[in-house]
Amino acid sequence: MICSFPPIINEHCKILILGTMPGEESLRKQEYYAYNRNHFWKIIFSLTNSEPTDVFEEKRALLLKNKIALWDVLETCDREGSLDSKIKNPIPNDFKQLFKSYPCIEKIYFNGKKAEQLFKSLIIKDLEDSNFVYDVLPSTSPANTMKFEVKLEQWKKVRANL
Repeated sequence: MICSFPPIINEHCKILILGTMPGEESLRKQEYYAYNRNHFWKIIFSLTNSEPTDVFEEKRALLLKNKIALWDVLETCDREGSLDSKIKNPIPNDFKQLFKSYPCIEKIYFNGKKAEQLFKSLIIKDLEDSNFVYDVLPSTSPANTMKFEVKLEQWKKVRANL
């Protein structure tokens, strides 16, 4: 069984980006999107016109400065390797409590279709009165062979809400 991280969030965040579950390198380093071939941070730096950094606390601060929260759909699961297709026995994070604690969240972006699918199958039914706007973005994982420029173009939707 593997476990996700606490959310990166504060009371000012309006956007929530959801992945599925941290990959092996992220779990090893205890940092979101730590695998250097994942495009997540490169996209965030581009969207916010920020200088790239390898320091995780600076990345975390950049998200919060731009009112972006980051979390994963799953709290725990069984998985060999890092591929979402290998996820078994998924247990979701407590979104009801998250949204109660952070009512400024307006928009949810899914980092890939699997995150959306898990959210809709495991969580959405418990959020009866939610008025969130959802959008699925291409996965930033290197398993998604879409070119970076194409991913970035679709991720620019996030910038429109910053």
